[in-house]
Amino acid sequence: MESFGREYTGFYNDTLDGGTYRGFTPFTDSLLAHSLTWERTYANGRKSIDGMPSVLASIPMFVEPFFLTTSSLNEIDGLADLLTSEGYTTAFFHGAENGSMGFQAFARTSGFQYYYGRTEYDADTRFGGETDFDGTWAIWDEPFLQFYAAAMNDLPEPFMTAVFTASSHHPYVIPKTYKDIYPEEQPLKMYKCIRYTDNALRRFFATASRQPWYNNTVFVLTADHTNMSARNEYRSSMGIFSVPILIFDPSGQMERGMKAGVAQQIDIMPTLLHMMGYDKPYIAFGKDLLASDTAAQWAVNYNNGIYQYLLGDYLLLFDGKRPTALYNISSDPMQRQNLIGTMPEKEKEMTLNTKAIIQSYMQRMVSNSLVIR
Repeated sequence: MESFGREYTGFYNDTLDGGTYRGFTPFTDSLLAHSLTWERTYANGRKSIDGMPSVLASIPMFVEPFFLTTSSLNEIDGLADLLTSEGYTTAFFHGAENGSMGFQAFARTSGFQYYYGRTEYDADTRFGGETDFDGTWAIWDEPFLQFYAAAMNDLPEPFMTAVFTASSHHPYVIPKTYKDIYPEEQPLKMYKCIRYTDNALRRFFATASRQPWYNNTVFVLTADHTNMSARNEYRSSMGIFSVPILIFDPSGQMERGMKAGVAQQIDIMPTLLHMMGYDKPYIAFGKDLLASDTAAQWAVNYNNGIYQYLLGDYLLLFDGKRPTALYNISSDPMQRQNLIGTMPEKEKEMTLNTKAIIQSYMQRMVSNSLVIR
């Protein structure tokens, strides 16, 4: 979900403003109430081109986007590639111009068999074609998500698909038919876009729930990154990475509720593979959220030259050579009290872990060691 930050939800923020904060995502909140999620959930990058490798191939963004490095030519063990080898049909959907943002190239590299973009949407006579173009980026979310649901009916089962929405984005406009329904709200122009996309998601699930594959499907919802922020809670160096991560099983067989611990985008691939019983070796920088000890769960990201490593309640900032800050984000969510030098054992442990993650990432990128063959 484009720019669909955790800040905009009511579900994750029910203690804000004395419990009166409702957010702008009533449908997503209702879905979260019946899904598996975690107390802390983070993106691994700040751009759209960071989200796709993180979510679909368990590759974080360090220093520069993976798409823009020479390592993007490496072989990778993406979720689509691994599941294609297990007999799945795989397809990626994005309502923008085909080839834009490098998504189609990465979809091909990571193993997706099919790509559905603006070209395929325009060719489907069941939908509005170019009349549904938003004039800037892509097909509006509402019709494109309906197209997404319809196209999956044509895919041989089992299938694994991914969709990247587009409407909740600058220049912060929505279809004219919704202007009176979702009027401009202060202080952020983004709010009406979030409301529109949340409703588009509601309509998608209404359509999907009538399809024969619905109860056999696991749905994962996250955002590529965050966007405009009106709340200080989400303006800290770690808060700007806060996105929803939920896993929804409509059959009701899977665990539900908010679990303690830390989840990040790069954990999605190994967690899904565990759920599906995939038992072959593969490379992932994230962890299986269903098999890891809560106290040992971590998240990592890179922000303006600083690596951020979160372990439990503690956040370490590392400049590539030495730690520069340590915060307890449970008691100090605004990151105002730097504890560096006061907890030598914790600082040492987290510094070593951070260095190990960076070393593994850089070594695998340079040596083209992102697959097991």
